[in-house]
Amino acid sequence: MPKRPAEPSRDTRRVRLERRGPLLVEGPVEVELEDGTTVSSDRFRVALCTCRRSRRYPWCDTSHRDRR
Repeated sequence: MPKRPAEPSRDTRRVRLERRGPLLVEGPVEVELEDGTTVSSDRFRVALCTCRRSRRYPWCDTSHRDRR
């Protein structure tokens, strides 16, 4: 019998992977960058850039669509 997914707690954040797209994260979120600085968003869902083409990195601006 397959296991049912556990119900997420209120503190759990859901992350959704998109093929050839951004990483979608239920917000609000705080992101720590490589240099140690942090950026935050209060939005209910944020798209994090995984291709590094975004001019608003780490937030996705759909630049990944240009080079398909």
